[in-house]
Amino acid sequence: MTGAVSDWLDPLRHGFDRLGGGLFGNTVRLGVTGLRRSGKTVFVTSLVNNLLRAGRLPFFGPAAEGRLIAARLEPQPDLAVPRFDYETRLAEITGSPPRWPDATRAVSRLRLAVRYRPVATLRQWMGSEATLVLDIVDYPGEWLMDLPMLGQDYAAWSAQTLALAERPVRRDLARDWAAHLATLDPAGPADEAAARTAARLYTAYLEACRDSDAPLSLLQPGRFLEPGEMKDAPALAFAPLPVPADGARRGTLGRLMADRFDAYKRAVVGRFFREHFAHLDRQVVLVDLLGALNGGAEGVRDLRSALVAGMEGFRHGRPGWLERLFRSRIDKVLFAATKADHVASSQHALLRRLLGEAVDEARTSIRFEGARVEAMAIAAVRSTTNVRAPVGGIEMDCVQGIRPGGGRPTVLYPGTLPERLADLDDPDGPRHRFIAFDPPAGLGTDGRGLPHVRLDAALDFLIGDRLS
Repeated sequence: MTGAVSDWLDPLRHGFDRLGGGLFGNTVRLGVTGLRRSGKTVFVTSLVNNLLRAGRLPFFGPAAEGRLIAARLEPQPDLAVPRFDYETRLAEITGSPPRWPDATRAVSRLRLAVRYRPVATLRQWMGSEATLVLDIVDYPGEWLMDLPMLGQDYAAWSAQTLALAERPVRRDLARDWAAHLATLDPAGPADEAAARTAARLYTAYLEACRDSDAPLSLLQPGRFLEPGEMKDAPALAFAPLPVPADGARRGTLGRLMADRFDAYKRAVVGRFFREHFAHLDRQVVLVDLLGALNGGAEGVRDLRSALVAGMEGFRHGRPGWLERLFRSRIDKVLFAATKADHVASSQHALLRRLLGEAVDEARTSIRFEGARVEAMAIAAVRSTTNVRAPVGGIEMDCVQGIRPGGGRPTVLYPGTLPERLADLDDPDGPRHRFIAFDPPAGLGTDGRGLPHVRLDAALDFLIGDRLS
């Protein structure tokens, strides 16, 4: 199917799907979005497990009010999209020994039916019950960074990417790629070998950024890092070049790169957005703010740029009746700082405030479009406990958990969060190093659901109104 035909058939197909699930039922399509290492897979697993078990949801309104009856998994309706492997992910987190699931490598979906009693309405008076169908979309975090490319041409994207590589935190990581780039002439003849070498070295640079001590997030194209089924495809054999703003001439290396950039946007990014993101109703944006703080001021600046860029492609606001059928808008967005259990609970309010500062630009834009926005500090699966312990002779709030490969619980004082993100530029500012923890043994054995931090509050914001 050509892109042009798909552009108008996809909304039509979605509209008919809405007629069945929206008018004659209650359906919410929830996009679990976020950058790499933000914990999307763990979030989806815990969200589903806690809805199925419903024993740890005191701040989820329908559960707290006794109106949540039960939830169950339903067959994945789209037979062309892999099902999110909830059972395997849960077995990994609760196994012996327990471990965190591997990063998401491809897009997947999961459908959950939630049975509930409506609030005081005619239906409740008559004793009826209702069902919410919750469709969840998961995908590799790297792919989110591709969406801003839809609004760029090759010259603009190249200029932006080359300028980004000049930042101090990236300059050394780009050395090999930059050296090869200096040997290329964008106006020279198109050369397949040169294009592939440039793409390989550019990919190595992106991998170095991803794996650096300062976890960088603004990395494009995302499929270079997680190619999925497109490994070795010609559409991935390009790299940025300094080409004129009006484009490169036919037959040149610059034009070859530009043509492949356009093909990538059309065949990969555009299709991904149309099929998986264009029809979302609600959105949770997971943010590894603690990881960014470990990278200092540069790490946080990169995160802020990535969040603004990643939100550009989505349609936010309150949809009209016809638009709700054929062209969705996201009317609620939750920004969530994940892994909040890696700091003491006494610092959670400050973590939430820092998240608000980090997402302020993106949040303002979304609110302007008419959507409701909230920010929270959460942990989809709690891996630590709060303890008081002496630090330098002073009793301090610490966390106790199992460090990777440690096997035994350890008490750690990770440091103090800054009062403001601007304090990261102060060499005399607070010191911190936020450490990862393994999942503890015995999670979920009480049958009440995986322990968490504020996942119930997140659920209440995201879907609580749809179970009213």
